[in-house]
Amino acid sequence: MAKSRTELMIDRLRDLQATTPEIEASAVVSVDGLTIASSLPPSSEEDRVSAMSAAMLSLGERIAGELGRGMLEQVHVKGYGGYVILMSVGEEAVLTTLVREGARLGLIFLDMRRTADDLKRLV
Repeated sequence: MAKSRTELMIDRLRDLQATTPEIEASAVVSVDGLTIASSLPPSSEEDRVSAMSAAMLSLGERIAGELGRGMLEQVHVKGYGGYVILMSVGEEAVLTTLVREGARLGLIFLDMRRTADDLKRLV
């Protein structure tokens, strides 16, 4: 039996986490704030994560545009426990990841971009 698009997206998120151990969790969220696919820990509230991700993406796009920085590539938030990184997946979705403190962000960004490109074909 063929896998659904959602199952293929979840597989890709799990691959990202398996090959990049600094990424603890990830999700694909629509620009409307709805979860499309998720590999978040059970303790996470998917709906809240999705809504906040969409809001951050929207705000980041507005800031980048207003300040003449061009199209938004990514948004990241650093806390004491690590990072939340958002990267656009085409024009309809965002890839949200939870990243451990001390991670090498250059490699994280590269792996996320590759994953976002793969996910873009599935969204």
